[in-house]
Amino acid sequence: MGQIGYETSHGIARLTLDQPEKLNAMSYDMWLSLAACIKRAEADEQIRVITLTGAGTKAFCAGADISQFQDKRNDPASVQAYEDAVTKAFTALLTANKPIIALIRGICFGGGLALALCCDIRVSDGAARMRIPAARLGLGYAYANIATMVHKIGVNAATDLLLSARIVDAREGQGLGLVNLIFDEDFTPQAEAYVREIATNAPLTMRAIKTALHELSKPETQRDIATANALVQACFDSADYQEGQAAFAAKRQPEFQGR
Repeated sequence: MGQIGYETSHGIARLTLDQPEKLNAMSYDMWLSLAACIKRAEADEQIRVITLTGAGTKAFCAGADISQFQDKRNDPASVQAYEDAVTKAFTALLTANKPIIALIRGICFGGGLALALCCDIRVSDGAARMRIPAARLGLGYAYANIATMVHKIGVNAATDLLLSARIVDAREGQGLGLVNLIFDEDFTPQAEAYVREIATNAPLTMRAIKTALHELSKPETQRDIATANALVQACFDSADYQEGQAAFAAKRQPEFQGR
C-alpha cells in the first residue's frame, strides 16, 4: 500500500510520497522505505540535494495511514515495530548529510507535518494547509516529535498548534516558521529553480552547515563541536575552496566537485 518514488536528475534525488488515493498517507512500508531512500541518496556522490514531496497536488501527506493500525499495531511487538519504522524515517531526515527540502502542496497534517519539520527547508504553494490533529483523535503525540517541533518553531507556536489542533494556512504557517518560502503561482518551476540553485552550492560547505545545525539541536552537553569544526576545516582544505576563489575572481559560476 503506497510507495516512495525515487528519481534523480541534476544532482537532485526526488523522493515522492505516493499514495494519492489516501492523500499520500504513510503506510508501514512507506515508513520503512523512506529511511532506505534517504540513505541511498546520501551514498550517491552525484546527489547534492534531496527533495521530499507528495504525489499529485492535493496533499503532501495526510499523516499515518490509520486504516492499517488494526493490522499493524494490534499487539506490543507490532506496535514497537511500527514505531521503530517511523523513528528511523524521522531520524534519517534529521541527520542526513545532504540538504533535504520539503515541497508542500495541499494537505500537510499530523505525521506529514512531522516529516516536513524534519526537513531542512519547507517550500509550499499558497493552498497548503497544515495541522497536528492528535488532540482531536485521542492520540499521544511522541515526545521526540514535540521536541523537533519546539526546536523548529518555538514553544509558543508549538503549544498553540498541538493543543488547538487547528488548521493553519500557508501564510500563517510561514509566520509561525512552519514554511520558509511560498510560491503562490507556477509552484513547480519556481520550486525547481530554487532547489537547483541550492544543488550548485559547495557540497562540503553544505555538509558542514548541516552538521553544525544538527549539533545545535542537541543539549549543549551532548554537542560534538569537534566534528563540526573539523568539517569546517575540511572546506578550507578542499579543492572546492580553491575553485570557489577562482570562480569569484573570474566572475564565473563555480563548478564544485565535493572534494
